[in-house]
Amino acid sequence: MRRPWLAPLMPLYAAGAALCAREVRVRRLGWPVVSIGNLSTGGAGKTPLAIALAQQLTAQGIEIDVLSRGYGRAGREPARVRPDGTAEEFGDEPLLMARAAGVPVYVAPQRYDAGLLAEAEASGQCDDMREGRGLRAHILDDGFQHRQLARDVDILLLNREDWQDALLPAGNLREALHAALRASVVAIPAEDERLEANLRSWGWQGPVWRLHRRMEIPALAGPAAAFCGIARPGQFFAGLERAGVRVAARRAFRDHHRYSARDVERLLAAAHAAGAVALVTTEKDAVRLGSLAAQFPPELPLTTARLVTSIEDQDAAIDWLAARLNAARERFRS
Repeated sequence: MRRPWLAPLMPLYAAGAALCAREVRVRRLGWPVVSIGNLSTGGAGKTPLAIALAQQLTAQGIEIDVLSRGYGRAGREPARVRPDGTAEEFGDEPLLMARAAGVPVYVAPQRYDAGLLAEAEASGQCDDMREGRGLRAHILDDGFQHRQLARDVDILLLNREDWQDALLPAGNLREALHAALRASVVAIPAEDERLEANLRSWGWQGPVWRLHRRMEIPALAGPAAAFCGIARPGQFFAGLERAGVRVAARRAFRDHHRYSARDVERLLAAAHAAGAVALVTTEKDAVRLGSLAAQFPPELPLTTARLVTSIEDQDAAIDWLAARLNAARERFRS
């Protein structure tokens, strides 16, 4: 959502952001770091891409973990995410990644501290790492603006909405578009046929990954009531409809909303009133519901829409990324 009446404040925001960037202290971990991030305040599909990259790099024989801030968690001490834990303990996105990616996930307010914990835990478990034969790397979740941690590869997700947006507070960009030049690779929606050409004309000379996203939804016997608490709910509802779901009712909560028993009661009432046969939500929302998911009765079950991301020419993209990580490890040794 654009807020043009706040445009006079944009230079003040830009000056503050530039000052923070100059004063930041950058620290480096012992293993290479791959950052995944975006320019806007809204969701851009970072979590599904982090899951996909973790799985693909693991298949290449690279030991991967994920470092996350753990937004919304109760504690502040660095911790390894337990897949059987709760969103209150670890945050919804780290918990989802720990369950879906099959790799260790670590959380801390400073991702450097999360990385130190990851490396300390792994150092006593892997002979190959101690002897310098194996390759391990960190994936830094939502890391493009996290300048405090050095990274070896910066993957920037960019879409048409970001391309046409303005800086905070008038728009939703945390950084101006020229910040994209810091990236190692720009990842764009595959269906936007013009965005890569726009990037090239603008001056981008690096790799461009085209991302395909699909929504996996269990078969439904009729209309559904949809709800979510994510940054861009419209994208979720539109994705359901593109997938053939008849959305009879919809409810959008604020991003990272913590559900209550009263919320579930209201959702069930709305679904009944709309004649829905099921309720459908995102994976992140299902994680945040936790034990409340048991309150959805068999006649109005809760179903989860899973967002899956793949890279066009994926083998070439993963080979490129693995080569960058191997080169970074050699720099560490020299």
